[in-house]
Order: sequence, then structure tokens, then C-alpha cells
Amino acid sequence: MTRNSTQSRIALLLCPIAIILAAQFAFAQIPVKGKVTDETGVALPGVNVVVLNTTTGTVTDADGKYELSVNNGSAVLVFSFIGYSTTRVPVENRAVVDVVLNTDVKSLEEVVITALGVEREKRELTYSTQAVKGDELMKAKEPSVLNSLTGKVAGVQITSSSGTPGSSTRIVVRGATSIFGDNQALIVVDGVPVNNNESGLLGEGYAGSSRVVDIDPAVIENVNVLKGAAATALYGSAGARGVVMITTKGGSERKPLITFSSGVSFEKGIFPERQTKYAQGTNGIYYNGEDQKISASWGPLMDTLMIDGKRAPKYDPYSFFKTGITTNNTVSISGGNNSSSYFISYSYFDQKGIVKNSDFKRHSFFTKYTSTIRKNLTSTFQLQYTHSDQDRVPEGFNGPLFVLYGQPVSWNPNPYLNPDGSQRLYRYSRNNPQWVQNNYSNDLGVNRFIPVITLNYTPFSWLSITERLGADMYTEQIKFWEAPSANLGTLGRIIDQNSNFRQFNNDLIISATKETDNFSYNLLLGANIYSTYTQTLNETGSGLSIDGYHNIAGAASIKSSEYHSLRRKVGSYAQANITYKHLLTLSLTGRYDGSSVLAKNKTYYPYGSVAASFVFSELLPASITNVLSFGKLRLSQATVGNENVDPYSINTTYYSSNVNGIAFPFQGQAGFMINKTIGNTALHNERLNESEIGLETKFFNNRIGLEASYFYRKSIDGLIPGVAIAPSSGYTGTTVNSASIENKGIEILLNATPVKSQKFSWDLTFNFTRIRNKVLSIYPGTDQLGRIVKGQPYNIFYGTRYKRNENGSIVIGTDGLPLPDDLPGVIGNANPKWLAGLTNNFRYGQFTLSFFFDMKKGGDIQNDMDSYGYFYGSSKVTENRAPRVIEGVSVADNQPNTVSVGAQKYYQYITSIQESLIQDGTYIKLRSVSLGYELNPAWLARTPFKSASITISGRNLWIYSPHFSGADPEVSSLGAANGVQSIYQFSTPTSRSGNCTLKFSF
Repeated sequence: MTRNSTQSRIALLLCPIAIILAAQFAFAQIPVKGKVTDETGVALPGVNVVVLNTTTGTVTDADGKYELSVNNGSAVLVFSFIGYSTTRVPVENRAVVDVVLNTDVKSLEEVVITALGVEREKRELTYSTQAVKGDELMKAKEPSVLNSLTGKVAGVQITSSSGTPGSSTRIVVRGATSIFGDNQALIVVDGVPVNNNESGLLGEGYAGSSRVVDIDPAVIENVNVLKGAAATALYGSAGARGVVMITTKGGSERKPLITFSSGVSFEKGIFPERQTKYAQGTNGIYYNGEDQKISASWGPLMDTLMIDGKRAPKYDPYSFFKTGITTNNTVSISGGNNSSSYFISYSYFDQKGIVKNSDFKRHSFFTKYTSTIRKNLTSTFQLQYTHSDQDRVPEGFNGPLFVLYGQPVSWNPNPYLNPDGSQRLYRYSRNNPQWVQNNYSNDLGVNRFIPVITLNYTPFSWLSITERLGADMYTEQIKFWEAPSANLGTLGRIIDQNSNFRQFNNDLIISATKETDNFSYNLLLGANIYSTYTQTLNETGSGLSIDGYHNIAGAASIKSSEYHSLRRKVGSYAQANITYKHLLTLSLTGRYDGSSVLAKNKTYYPYGSVAASFVFSELLPASITNVLSFGKLRLSQATVGNENVDPYSINTTYYSSNVNGIAFPFQGQAGFMINKTIGNTALHNERLNESEIGLETKFFNNRIGLEASYFYRKSIDGLIPGVAIAPSSGYTGTTVNSASIENKGIEILLNATPVKSQKFSWDLTFNFTRIRNKVLSIYPGTDQLGRIVKGQPYNIFYGTRYKRNENGSIVIGTDGLPLPDDLPGVIGNANPKWLAGLTNNFRYGQFTLSFFFDMKKGGDIQNDMDSYGYFYGSSKVTENRAPRVIEGVSVADNQPNTVSVGAQKYYQYITSIQESLIQDGTYIKLRSVSLGYELNPAWLARTPFKSASITISGRNLWIYSPHFSGADPEVSSLGAANGVQSIYQFSTPTSRSGNCTLKFSF
């Protein structure tokens, strides 16, 4: 081998090495960091930062800061953010690149999550939707995301049931659409419907829990409420009730970020005022509650009452309650790179209520992982697991609070046991509240899994295919027991109930997009398969003879029951959107559903919507657009089907029989009887028709935004279960399609930034809702079913009322007491005249301050607490015990009444007239106040921490309710069901709380 050839071979070997070294030198990673602000110097979090012509990128953090690496010093960074002009900045070998983004008034490319999780630009939407950020929800310090939304969204009414930890919450969008079916909004998490049933209803007087409480608010990125039928038509029949879209947090293309927060709250009950001037007794005569027992507090004045020669002491019945303590600890980690991202979170929520042995504990684990499998194929897997435990004491007329609220101030509640171990109480035939705390239990445990798998394939730039499979599965175990009570003559009982719930949802979505110079087209096609299975096993044991042995095997008699149901639905849907020059948008939707709960020849039913929007501000001259930055008019017409009926309503079922007192199974022989409610084999879907017109505007360079909507919706062919039919048929009732109800309303949303500077800013949001509804028809020949009355608003109060003359004056009997009318009638309207909410957010340097007012005008409440308090003399109003002349006209001569009546006689009498218990529920609440301070990032530069903050907040700090004598007019004590709304009974009071939260990341 020659020397030249050897050198040539060495050169050939070294050449690739040189090339590699040169390439490594040329494309060496250069770290770049910086901060992104707006024109006023305010930091912009969430700005996308991408290296031009690469997939390398990141987003700015809460301080507007970013870090990434580029291949060479000549790289170009692209900065993009909603509402701001996209900016390109060359690196030019700089290590620090700070950028100022300018507001782009014309773009307004705000992206929102719509039906099926599809992202769309808000300016092109043809219907009403409103979003609330996750950070805003966390300020409420509520265990349930629904409670956090209260008062923040126009067109939405949210009502809590009680102050018991984990209690149920009702959410209704744009009024009730079904006479007896479910009227609550559909809850959707990342495109998958989840269950929000009210569960835990065992024993007596319980409101239950809404299962949305299993969702940890800390993992929520934002909530978007789709209100109208045009917005929700793609979600099938359940979407007719409105949709609450929950989008969870995800990872980002950056280094791992660990965030930890810890908060503690202290809660004090908000109690109704009560009289403390008079002692136990009747007609001014004292009863000591020991050997002289009575329920009433119509005794002598406490100031004059002497016992054993000493002035009688006063005892506060509300000392029964304690200070509640809530802790909430959350840790999360997020990060990723240019091909994948992840977010993992764990939180532990522990709320100890103001009543002993009432608490709610929740362990929540959430993970989401997104990966780019191939250039045009991405996958997202997420799993939410929740384990929750709830303990609660009885509520309602059979609970301890019924006795407690009437407890005389002259009676010492301690000790609660007599020396012989029997209960000590001031009255007969009830249990001592303290005894109940230790001898009743209702323990609810839930394990819940919500997995979602999403695959997105983009074979072409204009075509995407999405496959989303989601499930919602939970098991619920309830253990209820009550000890034998000599006071009530009960033998004790145990209830063991296990429920299994499984819900599966699968969507296959194909979306095609085409853009030309003037037009943009989008066509969406999809198919849906949905099924729900429920199984409940119940064992009830009666007669407990072994003290402290809470096993059903120790019961004297045991009864078992099983319930299960399966509901299936399939659907296909399509949506077409056509936009002309970002000026005119036409949206058409259609869906064809088939449901297993409807008649065979009525199984399938179509519906859809047509909607349009016109961005008229694009045609205005600059002299106007300097003031009116943006203006859009939208119109929509939609019809939505709804199969709002229980499974097997088309079948006539059987039940375990009871003949002449003999219950089957009897001596090993099973026995069943046919149900007296006959199935209707002609059932078809309800239908909701809705028209909507809306206006969206922004003024003064987006400093003021105003949205207004008017809607009219009418439900027809409403499903009514259990309607009475002629007994000659051999049955007593059936389910029919006959009801109709209408809702019409106005929604207003105002956003404004009155002040915005580098150091100080002030943002406010105001929303207003006014809805009027009416029951148009029920069933031929039937004008009333309970609180549903034809020609009246939905869910009115109907009962005994005062007798009035033609001028509306109350007619007074010869004894000086008001007379009841011969016929019952409408005595109140539970629907508010209007709702409003006002949020103010201030920022000064590192300090933030926010406060939120919630307002309701009207909306009557049936105050059963006063029914009790009137009769037994414990209500605050009964402190005035002077004889009175009731205003009205005498039945004797139709002249003004002059007959005087004693206070005890009057108040004990009027409880028989239900109208006396109806009160106006108007209120103004200072629902939350939050003061936060975030440490200057410069102070943390030499620490492992990237951010640190402290927040002090308060909830329910002030309530003004001038016409309501209870504590909190927002509460609906009997739960989230339709027919029990706006009834105030003996439920756990709501609380006023103070919270402190520490949060830091590293």
C-alpha cells in the first residue's frame, strides 16, 4: 500500500469526523431566556414562544418569563398570544431576549372550547358561551366546582342544599326545560360526559351529595358554559339542559415545574336569629324541662324569672355547633419537551363541619400525558381517581336540629344523659341532639375513576380524525345506622347499600378545513356510542339488640332489594361552518339519535340548529372603530330532542308483593305482583325549540366588553311519569308525552378594565340574568301536579292561603284571627326576578385584591323553620308578645278589624296557613374576598423556588336579606331535585369562613 493511498484513507476516515464536529459546532445549543410584557409593562403569562421553522418552543410562566435553547445565534423566535400581534425577534447571539407585544385589536383570536372539545375562535361563534378560568374558581375555596361558579355566569342559577360538608348543589341553565325530568346541566370533562347524580340519600332528611364534588378544582384549567340549544345540539339529548365544559390542565414544553399549595380555613356557622327574652313554658307559665316538659318557649320573661332565689341563667342553643376546619393540600408537577408533555397532581381535601361527626374527605389523583407518536399522530391519556368519604348527621324534621332550634334558652342542655343512662331532654317524643351525634351515623365512601384516551390523526393539513374514548366509573358504599331510642319507641336499624355505576362514551370525529382568499370552510362529522349502567344492592336490618354492634347480622329482621338499569344511546352528527372574510359566519348542525328508553318505533329522532353571526365592526370607518373596537350580531334557531325519562318506562314491571300484610318472599316462596303503573309503548322524545339573538361588543381598544343575549325556548311533548289514568283500566298511572313549558330571558355580561398601568390595574366583571317561565300544559284534564300548575311559573308554591276580599285585603274572623281561603291556591313563586354578580380584581405591584358580590332579586322561600318557631315561640319575631290587631277587614261587617288577639294564639294559629311561611328570598352577598401577595421573582433568584405567594380570603362575609328571617336564603334544604327547591328546613347552616393559602413552585 502506498503512502498516498494510506493518507487518502486516513483523510476519508477523518472527513466524517470533521463534518460531525463542524455540525455540532454550528448547531450547538444556545440557552436563551427573557420576559414578555404588554405595552404598559404588565407581564404576559401563557405566551407561545417558538423557534421559527422548528417544533422547539415553550410558554411564558406566571411572571411572563421563558427559557429555551436554540441551535445557533441566528435563530428567530416567534411570540404569539391571543389578542396580541404575533412578533418575530432574531436572537442575534443574545442570551436575554425581552419582548413587548402590541395589542392586535382586529385579530381578537380568542380560542374557546366548544361542544365535543372542539377549539374555535370566539369571534366566529354563533351562540352564547361564557368561560371562567380555573384560578378564578380557586378563589372561592369551595370543595365543588359548581359552588365556585355561583353568581359568575349569566343565565345560570346554582343553589346549595345545606352547610353539611359535601352536600349537593343544583345547577340550571336558562331555566327548567322538563316538567319532571332532569333539569340540571350536563357536566363534561375534556369532551367526555360525567355523572352528576345526587347520591347518599339514606335514612330520613338527607339532601345527599352531587357527584361532581369528586372532581378536584385544582386540576381545572377553565370552565366554559354552553347555554343555548345551538351551542349544545352536538351533545345529544342531555345537552338540551345546557353543558358545563370542564377543561383540565396539561403539561407544557419546558423543564419540570413542581407546584405545592397548602390552605387552611376556619368556619363559623351562620344562624337564624331567635328570641332570647322568654323562657320555656306556655301562656307565661314556666316549665323547667325536667319534671315539667313542653316544647314551647311561651313562658315568662327571663329577666324576671327566679329559680331557687336566683335569676335564671340563659343558655345558648347554638353552643351545640363548633368551629369547622378545612385543610386543602395540593402538589403537582408538569413539564415536557417538543414531543410530549405531562401533568400530574395529587390533592387531599379535609373538611370538618360545624356539627360534630360531619366531615368530607377527598383524595384526588390526576395525570395527563400527551405524546407525539408520529409527525401527524398524537395521543393523550388522562386518568382521574378520587376516593372520598363523607360522614353526616341527620337533617330535616327527624334530625337533631329540629329539636335544637326550638330549645328554650332557660334549659341547660348539659348533661345530655340522666344518671341511669337515659336521654335527658326538655320535651317528649324526640331525641336529644347530643345523643343523636353519638348514636346515628351515615358514612358514604366513593371510589371513582374517569379515564380518557384521545387519539388525533392528521393525514393532511386540512383533515383531522379524532377518536375519544372515555369512561366514568364509581362504586359507592353507604353505611347507615341508628341506635334504638326509648324516646321515639324505635328499635334501631342498619342500612348497607352498595352502588355500582359505569358510563362509557365513545366519539369518532372527522374534521375537514378549507381556506380560500375570502372563505373558510369547516365540516365536522361524528358518531357517538353512549351507555350507562347502574346497580344498587340494599340491605335493611331492623331491631338492634347489641349495643355498639353495627353489623347487619345483629338485626332482628333483614330485608334485601336490588335495582339495576341499563341505558344505551347511539348518535351520528354533523356540523358545517362557513365564514366569509372573518365577517359572516353560518353554522349548521344536525344530529340523529337512537335511545333504548323510547318506544321501538320512536327510538330514533333527528334535531339540529342553524345559526349565523355578523361582525359588523369590520365595515365601520376608523372614526367609529377607535371607540367601537369590535361588534358582532348573532342569530340562532335550534331544536333539540331529549329522552328525559327513566329506563323501562315503556315496560310494565313487577314488584315483590305484600298481600294482606304478608310480605313475600314468604316461607321460601317468592311472590310478585304487576305494577299499577303501566308502561307506555308509544313514548317518544321531548323536544326543545329555541330562538336566540345576541350582541357582542368591545370598546376603547378592548377596555370594555359588553355581551347581551335574548332567548325564547319552548319544550313540547314533555315526559310526565305516573300520570293518573282511569282505574277501570286496571292501572293507576302511566308515563305520557304531554307537557309544555316556556322560558324567555335576557343575559348581560360586562367586562371592563377601568385602570391599567404598569403597577396598577383594575378589572371588573358584571353579569345579569332575567328569566320568565310558564307551564303551558300538563295533561288533558289535569291543570296541577304538586307544585306544577298550568298557566303559572315552573315550581311555584301551592297551598292554603289567606282569605281575601275583592280588594285584596285579608278577611279577619270575629275572633281577630285571619281566615283561610276555602280553596288552596298559588302562594309563592320560587323563581327569582333576576340574578346578578359583580367581580372586582385589583393588582398593585405584587399585591392582588379581589371581591365578589352575588345578588338575587325575588324568588320566594318556604320557611319551615318559622313554622316551627312561630308555634313554639322560638323565632325572633315572637319576642314581641304584646296583643295585636291584625290588619284586614272583619268578616262581620267588612270594616277594618278592631279585635285584638294575643301573640301566642296568633302565631300558633297562622302556622296552619301555609302562605304565612312564604318569604321573599332577595339577597346581596359578599360571597368572597381575596388578598394575595406574590414574592418578587428577583428575591428568589438564588433560591430553588421560581415563585411563592400567600393568599388570605374570606367567604360569605356579609349577607343582606331584608325579607327573609332565616340565616342564608340561598339554601334549599331538601337537595337538588325538582320539586323540593326553595324549601328552608332544619339543615346544617352554611358557614362564614376565613382562609389562608401558601403556594410556591420550583
